[in-house]
Amino acid sequence: MSNRPESNEYQPSQEKYISLVPAEGELVDLLREQTAKIYAWAAGLSESEAEHRYAPGKWSIKGVLGHLTDNERIMSYRLLAIARGEQANMPCYDEEDYAANAEFDRLSIVETLRQYKAARESTLALLDSLPESAWTRMGTVCGGPMSVRAKACLIIGHERHHIHVLRERYSSKIE
Repeated sequence: MSNRPESNEYQPSQEKYISLVPAEGELVDLLREQTAKIYAWAAGLSESEAEHRYAPGKWSIKGVLGHLTDNERIMSYRLLAIARGEQANMPCYDEEDYAANAEFDRLSIVETLRQYKAARESTLALLDSLPESAWTRMGTVCGGPMSVRAKACLIIGHERHHIHVLRERYSSKIE
């Protein structure tokens, strides 16, 4: 699906992520390309590099990757539910609570990447299986409207946001 969502398909607060998705290209292809870049970059990190924090109290690189994995799992579930016609409101989540309870730094970078890749492959398989009619189906997340294609864009845009953070604040050589 290459069409981007209309502004009525998501909440205004999500525009910051959706605006990061390139206007051109198929969404699934963009997600695949992004996955390859993250994986190639992170696979070259040592354990000490992966545990680096740019400031006290901030997430380590493993923490960022763990957060991306948690977010992927949550977003993918919501995407599936909306695609299948779920009309119940899906609740928000607090990423800080999730990260604190996950203790991401106890995992090796290899395991962190295995988790990331497994979550992403599941999302890609789901997106590949959707009928065209599902992409514009609407549901409710955090009390606001959400379409399947907007949720797919949020997955991409949210990760692009964190890639920017990794580049800027962690001095990482990620593309």
